[in-house]
This record gives sequence, C-alpha cells and structure tokens, in this order.
Amino acid sequence: MTDARLHQPRPDLDQARAELARVFGFPAFRGVQDKVLTRVLAGHSTLAVMPTGAGKSLTYQLPAVMLPGTCVVVSPLIALMHDQLRAATANGIRAATLTSADTDRGATMDRFRGGELDLLYVAPERASQSHFRELLESAPIALFAIDEAHCVSEWGHDFRPDYRLLRPLLDYFDEVPRLALTATADAHTRADILDQLGIPGDGLIIAGFDRPNIRYTITPRDNPMRQLTRLLAEQPGPGIIYAPTRAGVEKLADQLGATGRPVLPYHAGLSPDVRAANQSAFVASEDMVMVATVAFGMGIDKPDVRFVAHAGLPKSIESYYQETGRAGRDGDPAVAVMLWGADDFARARARLGEMDEVRRAGERVRLDVLASLVETAQCRRAILLRHFGESPPETCGNCDNCLDRPAVTNVTDLARKLLSAVYRTGQSFGLGHVEKVLTGAADERVMARGHDQLSVYGIVGADEAALIRPVSRALQARGALVQTEHGGLMLAGDARDILKGDASVDLIVPKTPLKAEKPARRRKGASAAPAGDPGDDPLFAALRALRRDLAKEAGVPPYVVFHDSTLREMAALRPGSLDALAEISGVGARKRDAYGDAFLKVIGEFGDG
Repeated sequence: MTDARLHQPRPDLDQARAELARVFGFPAFRGVQDKVLTRVLAGHSTLAVMPTGAGKSLTYQLPAVMLPGTCVVVSPLIALMHDQLRAATANGIRAATLTSADTDRGATMDRFRGGELDLLYVAPERASQSHFRELLESAPIALFAIDEAHCVSEWGHDFRPDYRLLRPLLDYFDEVPRLALTATADAHTRADILDQLGIPGDGLIIAGFDRPNIRYTITPRDNPMRQLTRLLAEQPGPGIIYAPTRAGVEKLADQLGATGRPVLPYHAGLSPDVRAANQSAFVASEDMVMVATVAFGMGIDKPDVRFVAHAGLPKSIESYYQETGRAGRDGDPAVAVMLWGADDFARARARLGEMDEVRRAGERVRLDVLASLVETAQCRRAILLRHFGESPPETCGNCDNCLDRPAVTNVTDLARKLLSAVYRTGQSFGLGHVEKVLTGAADERVMARGHDQLSVYGIVGADEAALIRPVSRALQARGALVQTEHGGLMLAGDARDILKGDASVDLIVPKTPLKAEKPARRRKGASAAPAGDPGDDPLFAALRALRRDLAKEAGVPPYVVFHDSTLREMAALRPGSLDALAEISGVGARKRDAYGDAFLKVIGEFGDG
C-alpha cells in the first residue's frame, strides 16, 4: 500500500491546527507546541525541553498523521509505550509497539512495510540493532522521535548507554528529521543531547520548567505514617508515594492500606507479573495509591495523578522535578510533598565520595540545590526554576512557603556550640551523645570519656535544647556536618566559617506538617480543591460513572476515554448534539463517534439543570 501523503507538499501550521481539532479535539496549541511543530513539519531536527504535562507526545503524534511515512518513536520503557499506544489508538491514530513483550511482532512489521502505521514505538536497544535498520529500509520514515532524551547524556540524572547507540541509525537515515524530547535537562545536559543526537544548536526550543498547577510542600519527617495518612485524607484521587528502600515500600504500603484506601507496592524485588499487575491496577484506578521505589513512574502516562509524595530525599534535583512532575499532568491542581531528614543528607553526601571525580562536582551541586530547597523560607518554586536557568518571580502563590510564610530565627550561636561540641568530642560521636554533652546530662558514657570536663559540657540551656536536632538537621543539609563511616558526626563544608563568625545559620520555625487548607492568593490553575472529586455536581459524577463503565468494557484506563477536565466541561455546557459535543476540548472525531451518543444520553437525563 502506498501512502498518499508521499506525493503531497509539506503541511503547514494552519493544516496542523485543523488536524489538532479533528484528531484530538483541542481548539488550540499550548505553550511552545506550535514552535516545535513548525520545525518538525518543515523537516528540521529539534530538541524540545517541555515540562511534563505540556503535551510533548502531541508534537510527534500530530506530525505522524500528517507526514508521509511512519514516525518511529524511541522510548525507554515498554509500559510507557503501551500506555501511549492506548491513548493514540483511542484518538484514531494507527499505532503499534515493537517490543519483547508483544506477541504480534510479525503483524506489526507487516503493517509497517505496508505503510499502515502512523506511529511505531520501539526501545533504544532494538533501535540500535542491524535487523531493525533493515526493517526501516522497507518503508518511508517520516520522523525519529526520541523520548526521554536526557537518557542519552551522561551528564543527565538518568543516563542509559543504549541511547548512545542511536546515533548510527539516525545518521544512516540522515534525511529524516529528529525530534528529541525531555522534561528535565539543565544547560550542560541540553548541550550534550544536541551533540549526541546530531541536532543543530538553533533547533533547541525550551518551553520553561514551571508546573503552576503543582503545589510544592516540604517538611521535616517526624512521623511519616501520620503525615502521609493526613495527606491521603486530603487527597482522594490517585497518588504516588516514593520510599527509598524496598523494605520501606512494603512497610508503608501495609500501614497505609490499613486506612481503607486501596494501596499497592511497587519495587524491583517483586516478580515481573506482580509489578505489571500492580501498575495496571493503578493506571486504571481513580483513587489508588502506589507506594514505590524510583523504579516506578517513568513507565506510566497517567494524567490524573493528584499527588506525589517523597518519604525521603530524592536522588537529585532533576529526579525530584521529574518525579513530582508525574502529578497533575492533566493540568488540574495537584500536590507534591517531600518529607526529609538529616540522615537523608548524610547518606547522600556519603555517596558522593563513592563517585568518580568526573561526576562528583556536578552531583554535589545538585545536592546543594536540594539542600537549599528544603532549608529555604523563600519560594520553593523559584529555587527549583533557577536551577534550570530560569528567572522566576520571587513568589509563586502555590508552595507552602508562599501560602504560609514561615518564621525564621537566627541560630548561629547554637550552631557554633553544636559544631564546637562535635569537634571537641573528637568528631566520632553521633548526635545523641553530642546532645547529652551540650545539655550537661549525667550520662555514664559521657563521663567515662571525660566529656563532662569539656568546656562545651552543659552550655545549652533548656530553652535551646529543643532546637539542637533541627539545627543539626539544617547543618547536615547544607553540608557543614557530615556523617563518618561509623555514624559519627564530623565538620565539613562551611563549618569553620560558622565557628569563626564568618557565616550565619538561620532556622525555619517548624509549622504544622502538610498545612494545605489555608486560603491564599494563587495563580491561575492553582486551586486548592482536590481535582476529580465530583463534589456536589451529580451530573459530573454520573459522567464519571459512565466513563468508568465504558473504560472497563474497552479494557482501557478511564482517562483514555476522556479526561476529567473534558467531563467537567460537558457537565457545565450540557451539549445536546454530537456537533455541540465536538466543540468541547478533548472530544476528537474518533471519540465523538465512539462515545458521543452514550454521554449525550446521560446529559439528557439531567435536563437543563
């Protein structure tokens, strides 16, 4: 079969707008989608840095239905490909995956050779094999789309060697444009992606990194079970909780499951079948919580995740941005919560010493940014965005500090006492011992070592004693205190500057954890109300129930049928015909024809309201 588009001139942006409405049901492009599409449709290679939820996949799915040939999409995870395959197929796009998990590989290759595919998803390890190149020679290629392109850079936070093997394939088909896509890449990583994938410098398009619908909340970890239980009570929609270890995942999943909320674990220690089943259940659910290690999340395309929580410190600032970015991909309000402790920073700084020198400096910078993010009394979002090279406003109106500005107290004197005690006890004892020395405790171990004779013994009174641990946490976060290999504390970083009076230490006065109910000024899209909650709207609830039934019948997650935002617009406008329904954002031609009558029937049952 010959693709009729082979003999047509290249489409322009006006044609793309018409196809956007027909295929996806969207009235206009968002953000820099139009800039990316202008280059792609003109045949120019491009690196698009766009935040999660900004519609990266549309920038290759739309050209795939407009350009002659097949768009080959390189994606790192099979589950992610299958999620995107479901969504593309639901919009009438001819798509297939070619992975080790697919049993219909022969039929897929026949469809490709016959010109019957708009999109073909493959993993990087397959794309680099010689027989795959031979397959691609058998039919026209419209575009190479490289998703999660930061994986090609060893400067990125998720380097994957298989991505480095893509260049020979891309160069072999040198007339085919390349579209690299990522949500997380600092300036160094962006330059490396351009170089590794052979994309010219003028092909870089940066959309910005801000996710205004996500509320960032960061608080010390004091009772994680109580803190997370409160979060679940406030957020009825789907959520992800990241724990640093497999054992931590299992423990939290068991404890949170006892609250009555559906909760499942996900980590590499579970069998592939169990991981796949748990992931499928989460993707299809409208209220499930997944407790997971960082092995989870990159492989899902679930837009209605209402919260992401970290029960410990993320691996890096880029990891934090990417993982929290899995919340609110549909643009509705979402929450990102981090619970952190001094031991998190101690372990992270210990890991720095295990790295090779080439990577150590960059990782230290990332860790220092994380420290400033958790320590600050200023806007969290501003710190996050500055790391990615942006110049944000001083306040965002949608982080915990902007919504409820914390009080700050100067604790330099106490910090100097603590550092002095650590030094005078030999830089080999843990905080518990040092705390007893400072408060003058009549402790046998303190006296046996003669530490009751030190000048720092008993120099902290009862009014300051409660601040010793928070000050220690702050000093460990900024790197002035680090743990020895035996668990003791030792001076590092700017500790000597603090002791000499050349550096000060401020401490945020602790607030009530996870305080999220206080109304305050907010930017557009930053509502505090949980999204996806039917509330008092019975029509919205009925439309969600219908969507649930249709999704179950089709074997797809509910969001593949329609997003909540589309259902809310239906409930508000109450269209009375298929033509009126098609005017609603998110209702493309295929979905109008497949689901329109069913939704109009439910709307009709509620009359004019």
